[in-house]
Amino acid sequence: MKALRRLFPNTKKRSPAKKASFTPLFTDEADFISLIHASKTIKQLQQIHAQIILQQQFSNTRIVTQLISSSSFQKNFINHALSIFRHSKNPNLFLFNSLIRALADNSYYMSSISYFLVMLRSNIRPNSLTFPFVLKSTTALQEGWLGMEIHTEILKLGLLYDRLVLLYLVDMYAKVGLLDSASQLFDESSEWGNEAKSTLLWNVLINGYCKVGRWGKAMELFEGMPEKYGSTWSTLLNGLMKAGEVYRAMELWHSVTEKDVVSWTTMIHGFSQNGQHEKALSMFFEMLEEGVKPNDQTVVSALLACAKAGALETGVRIHDYISSNGFTLKRGIMAALVDMYAKCGSIEKASSVFDMGEEKDLRTWSVMIWGCAINGYLEKALQYFNKMRSTGIKPDGVVFLAITTACLHAGDVDQGLHFFDKMKYDYSIAPTMKHYAIMVDLYGRAGRLNEALGFIKNMPIDPDFVIWGALFSACRVHKNIKMAEYASERLLELEPQHPGSYVFLSNAYAGVGRWQDVERVRAKMKNTGVVKDPGWSYIEIGGQITSFVAGDHDHSCSDEIHLKLDEITKSAREQGYMPETEWVLHNIEEEEKADALGSHSEKLALAFALISGTTPEVIRIVKNLKICGDCHSLMKYASKMTRRDIVVRDIKRFHHFKNGTCSCQDYW
Repeated sequence: MKALRRLFPNTKKRSPAKKASFTPLFTDEADFISLIHASKTIKQLQQIHAQIILQQQFSNTRIVTQLISSSSFQKNFINHALSIFRHSKNPNLFLFNSLIRALADNSYYMSSISYFLVMLRSNIRPNSLTFPFVLKSTTALQEGWLGMEIHTEILKLGLLYDRLVLLYLVDMYAKVGLLDSASQLFDESSEWGNEAKSTLLWNVLINGYCKVGRWGKAMELFEGMPEKYGSTWSTLLNGLMKAGEVYRAMELWHSVTEKDVVSWTTMIHGFSQNGQHEKALSMFFEMLEEGVKPNDQTVVSALLACAKAGALETGVRIHDYISSNGFTLKRGIMAALVDMYAKCGSIEKASSVFDMGEEKDLRTWSVMIWGCAINGYLEKALQYFNKMRSTGIKPDGVVFLAITTACLHAGDVDQGLHFFDKMKYDYSIAPTMKHYAIMVDLYGRAGRLNEALGFIKNMPIDPDFVIWGALFSACRVHKNIKMAEYASERLLELEPQHPGSYVFLSNAYAGVGRWQDVERVRAKMKNTGVVKDPGWSYIEIGGQITSFVAGDHDHSCSDEIHLKLDEITKSAREQGYMPETEWVLHNIEEEEKADALGSHSEKLALAFALISGTTPEVIRIVKNLKICGDCHSLMKYASKMTRRDIVVRDIKRFHHFKNGTCSCQDYW
């Protein structure tokens, strides 16, 4: 900053009559490069750029190269780097390398390749610093044929022996699925001496084999390594976890001799990725007991597991650990904390953490707005949306998805349409399939089914399964069987093996008592081998996460749980509750239907909470499916009878039950 002040000193106000004179402060190349590296904002870089031009240093390619590189590191200012390059006369190798890297690092992969081609047409010979970023772009674009052409160019220039070029080339082949080519290059590198085969090269190929499920080859490579470093163990563990091979990963984990923070983090994140959130959190605390200090990524992974499982107590423990162990509320950790509190139904705490944070980027704002949306707080979501805009941060498609979701859960169709149009016309953001699905859902839940269907037919892209599913769900609620059958046909055309197509239709028929049609759909579902996803729920009691499935009798306290549930149901009946048997699909006696409803996983979780010795003040339940009308009704009665708040997070939104009412106002 001192150097910047030297370049841009405060000057006294001059009289207009006097002619201003200019005395250059710096003409030295090293000074300018030092200034560029010291700059923190794009405005400072622009000021330095102006001084470079005024002092006739723009022809100095070393200075301009550093200016392009530094401009590209500032988020959303790649256009400034491009402008500098385009105004450069006769750009050389260093300028091209700087721009190609900047474009690749900012995910402008096609542009990166385009400027590489311009470079070749300009008869500028690429070097070993050019190809890694050209190959990175090729990998991101998944263009294997282009990678082969670049490989040929590398061979012509004799650069294959460069370790960095070789690494990126093998990585490219592995990630575009050309593993035989990757393996051949890897094997050939053995002939160039041990130095060519770096640990990273082994890791890249092992990861590639894991990605396609070739475990035997991955393990063969792993066993053949002359020396196994921690990064290689982590690479193999990560590959197994990403492929869902949790058991294999656990077997390998027991063989790891030196477990460092990276390998622990890999396992924690891997368990959470595979839906085993309890195991992820138990590993986090086991890691602490072993004396291994977590890094930021470890903490974020653990908080992610808490968010997915709705484990607020554990999340608070991790937050306390963060506060007392010197972690700063950087954007990654802050966003993870806000996300955890919001997804555990504690929007007040999420807001508190968010307001404490000093640096808020677009992702942090979007997490906060999403949290308000799924908890049903439209006004709060709007407030944060407007605050974000007032800071100069422009909303992206994710933010608009969040704000329209908030409108959806509030049933505010006009407001939702306003933001949908604002996104398209004010911000020139093309709607994705998710945006269209929200709008169909918004129309549908409000009972405006004809408008929903018209909206679908006028979409510029072909509607997918989710779009027709949103319309179908609305048809079921509003008992429009004719339109439901039409939507069902579209669903079955798109995904004939998806269980939702059959479940949707059988639900609709059941809702109007057409039991023969229900049985016909169920029989077809059975004959085609389609199986409905089972319902399950999580609940955290005393820091321990317990899961239940529909009809669960495996819990050690199963008898007490079912007795408690019978007691709740009986008391609720006395208060006016009647089991909503329309949610049971089969044409059976009413008494049997009531019994079937009693086995839903969220009811079992509720009963378990009430028999536990340490019943929480707020009972929090996470469910993987949409809560049915009967469970929703019972939760309202239970909140009144037990005088406890009950929070249920289903696949769509939060339901905050308090004193016999729900925050959704029965609109879901």
